[in-house]
Parts: sequence; C-alpha cells; structure tokens
Amino acid sequence: MRPDTDTSQAAVPEAMREPAAAINAYLVRLLDGLRLESGLDDAIRYSLLGGGKRVRPALAWWSGVAAGGTGQATLPAGAAIELVHAFSLVHDDLPAMDDDDLRRGRPTLHIRSGEAMAILAGDAMLALAFGALRAAASEHLGALTDELVRGTNAMISGQVCDTLGGMDESLTDAQRLELIHRNKTGALIRAACRMGGVLGGGNAGAIERLTTFGEAIGLMFQIVDDLLDVESCEVKTGKRTGKDAGAGKLTYPGVMGVAGAKGEVARLGAEARRAVEGFGRPGEALSDLARFLERRGA
Repeated sequence: MRPDTDTSQAAVPEAMREPAAAINAYLVRLLDGLRLESGLDDAIRYSLLGGGKRVRPALAWWSGVAAGGTGQATLPAGAAIELVHAFSLVHDDLPAMDDDDLRRGRPTLHIRSGEAMAILAGDAMLALAFGALRAAASEHLGALTDELVRGTNAMISGQVCDTLGGMDESLTDAQRLELIHRNKTGALIRAACRMGGVLGGGNAGAIERLTTFGEAIGLMFQIVDDLLDVESCEVKTGKRTGKDAGAGKLTYPGVMGVAGAKGEVARLGAEARRAVEGFGRPGEALSDLARFLERRGA
C-alpha cells in the first residue's frame, strides 16, 4: 500500500496551510483551462482534488523559500508532483495492484468510476504533470523535467520491486526494504524538494542540503505509513489498514519491530532537521514539517 497524504493524527501546522490553499487553487485553474472530456475531467477532479494535505507541494514550496525564492514560484513544480502522486495512487489502488476500495475516506476511483476510467484518468494525470511544468521559467525547464522523470521512474521501479519482486537475492530484508521505500515513496519527495530548490534559485550547496533533507523525509514518511498500517485504523487514515502484512509485503515493523521502526523514524527526523539548519530562518518551515510528519505516526 503506497502512502497517501493523510496526516490526520496530528494538528496540521501553519506551514502546510498556505501551500495547500495555493496549490489547490492552482490545480483548479489548471484543470479549468484544459476543457477535457466531461467524464475524464470528473474522474481527475475526484482523484486530484478530493482531499490530501499536499505534503509534496508544501515541501517544494518551503524548499524554494529556503533556497532564497518564493513559495509562489514553486507552484508549477508542486502541481506536477501532485499530479504524478495522484496518478500513482489511482493506479496503485487498482485490482491488479493493491486492490483497495478506500482512499482518503472515499471509494477509490475504480470503485466509483470503473477500472477503465481509473486507468485512463491516471494516464492523463501523468501526461498533465509534464505539461504543468511549462509554466515555470524557461531556464529551469530542463532541470525540472529531469527531476520529474527521475523521481517518477524511481517511484515506479520501487513499486515493481514491492509488488513483483525481482531484487538481488543477496540483499537482506532490511536492505531490500530500504531500497524499495527510497524509490517507491522517497524519490518523489526528494524530487519535490530539489525542484523547489531549483525554482528558488538555490546554489549547489542549497540543493545538496535539500536533497539530504528530502531523502531523510522520504524514507521516514514511508516508515510512518508502515506503522500506521499496523497501529492505526481506517477512520484515522482514510484507507484500509493491516493489508501490507496480509499481502506478504516487507514493512519496517515486520523487519525490525514496532519499537525499531519508531527509532528509525526519530533518527531520520533528526537527520532531516540537521540538513536544513544551515538555511537559518528560511529553513524553519522545513524543520517544522519534518516534526509534523514524524508525529503523524506517534
């Protein structure tokens, strides 16, 4: 089960609210200007606009601020990342994948609109993600596209390994698990931070710090999701829980126990906060987000 952006177990911090409102309005304007076929438009809006705290766009927003720019300048990247994320959730929920019937407290798209429309809506959102980048300044377009391609391909590769296996048999379970999660979940979060840094005008040092931050947050986010799947319930998470173990998937609580997984969450949260200390005050929102994402599994 890939993590959604549900964070209902902790109060949403101020650092999430401004980016979430801005990206929601931006996504609505984007869809309004496309004039898609009505059924496809409805399916995309149901999946893309139907909840979620917009964690990835918020990370892009505050990465741009930390790098010396503005949050508003990161909206093309935030929109692109969120479109890829939404596409991945729709396809991940399909019967051939995780076969989920609940997402964000509502029926999954294939339950609501049928499998064919869910597949096509996911396809469309992936294509639209790259179109969304065209609103960014032209001098950044190549770098942003590279980041989005790299993050999307890594996410899909991680999902292949998680669902179909095929990894090096010499790897331990812990090594396999980290490899899966750094790709399946972490790669898109890393891309969000790096893309935000690019649009914020960050230098090489700033991008490196944001990369370290994004990698720590990305892995931590999935470990917390694994913990929620074990310890929480669908009322709080908005999706079915307890499915990963039943499907025989590797999870952090399964490999290192609940206490060990929580210890790894704390370690990665501290690593993420250290990475952005050098930004000073402009990096404080990223540090706040790291604490918030760590607490959602507490």
